[in-house]
Amino acid sequence: MLSERRLEVLRAIVQDYVGTEEPVGSKALTERHQLGVSPATVRNDMAALEDEGFIAQPHTSAGRIPTDKGYRLFVDKLAGVKPLSSPERRAIQNFLDGAVDLDDVVGRTVRLLAQLTRQVAVVQYPSLTRSTVRHVELLALAPARLMLVLITDTGRVEQRLIDCQTPFAETSLADLRARLNSRVVGRRFADVPPLVQDLPESFEQDDRSTVSTVLSVLLETLVEETEERLMIGGTANLTRFGHDFPLTIRPVLEALEEHVVLLKLLGEAKDSGMTVRIGHENAHEGLTSTSVVAVGYGSGDEAVAKLGVVGPTRMDYPGTMGAVRAVARYVGQILAES
Repeated sequence: MLSERRLEVLRAIVQDYVGTEEPVGSKALTERHQLGVSPATVRNDMAALEDEGFIAQPHTSAGRIPTDKGYRLFVDKLAGVKPLSSPERRAIQNFLDGAVDLDDVVGRTVRLLAQLTRQVAVVQYPSLTRSTVRHVELLALAPARLMLVLITDTGRVEQRLIDCQTPFAETSLADLRARLNSRVVGRRFADVPPLVQDLPESFEQDDRSTVSTVLSVLLETLVEETEERLMIGGTANLTRFGHDFPLTIRPVLEALEEHVVLLKLLGEAKDSGMTVRIGHENAHEGLTSTSVVAVGYGSGDEAVAKLGVVGPTRMDYPGTMGAVRAVARYVGQILAES
């Protein structure tokens, strides 16, 4: 275990390196921070931190920089979540409150996160499997052609066309619409199948085939993996950090293009808790020079999806964590009220 003083020295090194982009020396530390000890003691502490792998010396400098292990300890023990200012919170609320539908909410969230953190923002669309049914609409497009519209509590809208074997009367359609909604509105997707399985039997013999077809399409929609969608923004921000990546940022850009990789990264975030993965903790080779800060969002305590940012390991962790958490909270409120 590191002593409190050495933890303070590590905190100072991380803060200075993130702020200045320059390796940090003992003289600078004693001048900038009230450590209460001599430069010689700071040098000894830095030597101990280096021996234990928390800081390292770049070849060309007398100063030190944090390692992945050093950032990890900083995040776990030393970094509080920096609260946003009142103007920042108002700006978030005003920007997100103008959204007109779910796509707009996700798009605005991505742009906002990228602007606040100056990193790459990643927002996953709400998961259908964790959603509840708000409304099922059935529309007649032709005598034997229907449209099913499924609206979720998170604002997602799924549309499906249904071709029926025989014409379906408007009165039967209205009856089916009413009975469906009375059984499924407010229910979790996983709970719907047993609630509707006996519906065909309650209709006239001529209509049962069409009712069964409609139910089949509805249940297929409920279990489809269409929730594996996400939106990315702010990739151009990486160009500001070119010197933070070994040789080139190309591996990072290639990894960001693979949505499966990003979905896996976000999936590692706990439901509503914050997850910070630093450097080599990211399994994908292209992201070993980055950190990922992610958190779940949703209405209430349960997350329906994840959002976060990807950036260099030399990151303002308290500020980034605060921004990610605040945006997730506002998005959750919007979904709850929509």
